[in-house]
Amino acid sequence: MVNGFASVGFTLNTNRPADDANQLRVFDTEDNAFNVDVIELVVQKPAAEPGQAGFRIDLTAGSAIPAATASAGLFRDADGVAQDVDLQQAVVSYIGNVGGKGLRLDVGKFVTHMGYELIEGYDGYNDNYSRSILFGYAIPFTHTGVKLGYPLTDKISGMVMIANGWDNVKDNNSGKTLGLQLAGSFDAVAAYLNYVGGPEQDGDNGNLRHVVDLVATYAASDVLSFGLNGDYGYEANAAGMGDQAATWMGAALYAKWSASDAVSLALRGEVFDDADGVRTGAAQTVYEGTLSPSVKLGDNVVLRGDVRFDRSSVESFMTSDGTSKQQVTVALNAIGVM
Repeated sequence: MVNGFASVGFTLNTNRPADDANQLRVFDTEDNAFNVDVIELVVQKPAAEPGQAGFRIDLTAGSAIPAATASAGLFRDADGVAQDVDLQQAVVSYIGNVGGKGLRLDVGKFVTHMGYELIEGYDGYNDNYSRSILFGYAIPFTHTGVKLGYPLTDKISGMVMIANGWDNVKDNNSGKTLGLQLAGSFDAVAAYLNYVGGPEQDGDNGNLRHVVDLVATYAASDVLSFGLNGDYGYEANAAGMGDQAATWMGAALYAKWSASDAVSLALRGEVFDDADGVRTGAAQTVYEGTLSPSVKLGDNVVLRGDVRFDRSSVESFMTSDGTSKQQVTVALNAIGVM
């Protein structure tokens, strides 16, 4: 199978920041600019049943997403500089028949199991164009390692992962990172309890970073759905903290109303507390609210709007002549799926 995905966007910041940058954003970082966010090509042979083997390769290029998600040691150099291309995923898979059920083995580089929102691709995209603060600052993007997934019952499944770390193809220490997931689906409700933990600091195996992540969805009706994402992170002897530990936490609520098969309206509200400033670069609490209408044009094209308000407890946002505690952005995005 060969699949494709493309995203093009324009964002305008009403602060008109002097550095032309939208602060505390993940991919939509440029003000008053059209961007080819990403063009993605996926080549794969899916493994879906016990006894099947397969693979998946995701190649990406673009001015926004690849440079943000590139992993250390592959398309990100030792100085932390990334390019406008990336190998987002490269996975070999096998499903074994264990206990009458499929034990799935994935080896390689793959997107993280953490979080509500996606990097996006042909097989899934978000309701909002801009990403949550939790997506960008609380959790990793990708892992390189091995993971095992198994359906414990008809409604509950589990996953165990061993990886090099957060966004590392080449490990930065000799330790390894453990990932866990317990997932359940019960009629209109689905829930995922996720964990990732291990040493993530350069050349150090003792200072561990832990993140617990909760994701839940509820389909209230055929046209109305809700989502919840919560994160709590802890890191021993975090950068800039001396011998002290750092913590961060946050929560995001989502709602989506589908007026028809083609038209929908999505709302997100979020708070993120970076009490020690190790994730965002400043000790602060940040709030954001985003409203996103979308229209499907046929089966392969979606237009999304994005109106977003951010506010921080400190002056984290640039203006034309200084700083501010808030910023408002308006964006338009077009995505194509093949």
